[in-house]
Amino acid sequence: MINGKKILGTLGLATKAGVVVSGEFMTEKAIRDGEAKLVLIAEDASDNTKKNFKDSCKFYHIPYVIYGDKETLGNAIGKQFRASLAVLDKGFATSIEKNFDLEVTKYGKNENI
Repeated sequence: MINGKKILGTLGLATKAGVVVSGEFMTEKAIRDGEAKLVLIAEDASDNTKKNFKDSCKFYHIPYVIYGDKETLGNAIGKQFRASLAVLDKGFATSIEKNFDLEVTKYGKNENI
């Protein structure tokens, strides 16, 4: 069972702590630099955007989840529409991941976060 309020609340706290980046360019940069601990992709993002992030996360061994819509993700971090977010802190990433149960797709070294 997904606990949406906890996920969005934790995202808000992580944003206040300065450990969330958003938008396609910054999220992709965090993935490539190895800073991302968890990537969230909006369900209503374009198919190309979803594919690009899935492929990048798989290549760089970053867990990701497709969740919510652009408006919901943006509002959770106090911004407008966001198709993608990256959580840079392992503690916040673990907290968010626990609320998704088994829906997070994991690859390689980040399986135990």
